[in-house]
Amino acid sequence: MTIGVGSDHAGFELKEIIKAHLVQAGYEVKDFGAYSTDKANYVLHATAVAEAVASGTCARGIIICGTGIGVSIAANKVPGVRAALCSDTFSARMTRMHNDANVLTMGARVVGMGLALDIVDAFMGNAYEGGRHQERLDELQALEQKYSK
Repeated sequence: MTIGVGSDHAGFELKEIIKAHLVQAGYEVKDFGAYSTDKANYVLHATAVAEAVASGTCARGIIICGTGIGVSIAANKVPGVRAALCSDTFSARMTRMHNDANVLTMGARVVGMGLALDIVDAFMGNAYEGGRHQERLDELQALEQKYSK
C-alpha cells in the first residue's frame, strides 16, 4: 500500500519521523514535500497529497502542519478526499471505521512524536466498517457532487 505524506515547514520534522515509521511497518511512502524547515506553503503540499489519494495513486495520505487545521481544510477541497484532523487515537480509529477517512491530518505543534505515531498506527490499522455508516458516506458524497462545479 502506498501512503502519500506531506507537510509545511512546521510539520517537516514530524513528517520525516512518520515516513520512517511507515516504511518500517512495510508501507511504500511517496513524499510530496516540504523537504526542509524552510518556509513552505501548506496548501500546495496538502493538495498534492489529496490529489494523489483522490486519483488512487496513493491509498491514503498523512499531512502535517503546525495545527493540522490548514492542511485539513485544503485537503478536503479535493473531491473524493475525506481528511480528518486527529489529535488522539480514538478519533483516528473511529474516522477510519465510521467515516472511511482516507487522509489523516495532524498538528506538529499539538501532538508529540510518540502520540503522533500512535495516531498513525490507529489510522492505518483500521478499516471502514460500512454497514450503517454507508448511508452517511453516500450523503457526504452527494453533497460533494452538489457543490463541485
